[in-house]
Amino acid sequence: MEKERTLMLNTPYYYVDETLLIQNLEILKSVKDQTGCKILLAQKAFSMFSMYPLISQYLDGSAASSLYEVKLGHEKFGGETHIFSPAFSEREFDEILQNCDHLIFNTPAQWKKFGQRALKANKMCGLRINPEFSTQNPEHAIYDPASEGSRLGTTLSVLTEALPDLNGLSGLHFHTLCEQNSDDLAKTLAVIEEKFGALLFEMKWLNFGGGHHITREDYDLALLISEIKRMREKYDLEIYLEPGEAVVLNTGFLVSEVVDFVENAGVINAILDTSAATHMPDVIEMPYRPMVIGSHEAGVCQYTYRMGGPSCLSGDVIGDYSFSTPLKVGDQLIFTDMAHYSMVKNNTFNGIGLPSIAIKQQNGEMKLIKTFGYDDFKMRLS
Repeated sequence: MEKERTLMLNTPYYYVDETLLIQNLEILKSVKDQTGCKILLAQKAFSMFSMYPLISQYLDGSAASSLYEVKLGHEKFGGETHIFSPAFSEREFDEILQNCDHLIFNTPAQWKKFGQRALKANKMCGLRINPEFSTQNPEHAIYDPASEGSRLGTTLSVLTEALPDLNGLSGLHFHTLCEQNSDDLAKTLAVIEEKFGALLFEMKWLNFGGGHHITREDYDLALLISEIKRMREKYDLEIYLEPGEAVVLNTGFLVSEVVDFVENAGVINAILDTSAATHMPDVIEMPYRPMVIGSHEAGVCQYTYRMGGPSCLSGDVIGDYSFSTPLKVGDQLIFTDMAHYSMVKNNTFNGIGLPSIAIKQQNGEMKLIKTFGYDDFKMRLS
């Protein structure tokens, strides 16, 4: 950690490892090269635009879910800019049109309301479909767009009723996966073909959405590649994928420091300057237990600690970890896989400061990108 200290990187701070990011991007590029598909960065997972010049060398554009994301993709990423929203707002729609190439509507009603304006502006338009087929882990139901009663996407019954009014649509979009392998994609595609296959022959493109864990070590790339080729050739479609997490999977880190210890009922709480509630909200929302470099599961090694943050939320707990040597105040702990859904979701609850952001460059040197201060908290609400 010597280089970080010479740059005066105070904890907590995130950093993205450029070398690890390039490894992921090379995998994604190989999928593109072997299939002819296009891959977009889903900014909802990662919108650190200082990395966009690098990522845009490998990917075809960006995917957005809001006005601000689509503006960022258009301004900083380039290439194709796609947007989907469960419902577009009238007051934002004209500005959205100025910043996108593809619009994906959630319902026939949204298409009826905005479609002609989008076509007149020479935009490619699509409809999100809901296959009503879930492959999601029940423990992660909050991330299941295909769950019963979901607000995301148009079901077959609704689509069938609306067919006469859908002229002008050039593509379909689905997104049902979350951190899943290509076998779940293959199962989903089989259902989509069964339900929507006749319509696919009339389309120009099909967007597989996100949730594909393409850069994970055990991911079945061969199956993904064969499924893309099969769908592309069978229906004569341009195929899009819009991963977010897979782009930066295992490339980001959050460095924190031990501030104090609190012992209660046999539990030793290590209080950090890093908060689950504010700096990595998915730890609570998902929930999950992030890895810490050099640690083990609770009880494996001699010294076990419950890591907690500095907020007043009693549930601001990251998890239980054990170490072969005791921790002490001032020790630095490094949480892994923190590039996606951490920086984009963090907040200033309790007036807790946001971590700085840095890049570990290919030469091993740290480059400070952004720091935050009191005004970032103060000016949000008044």
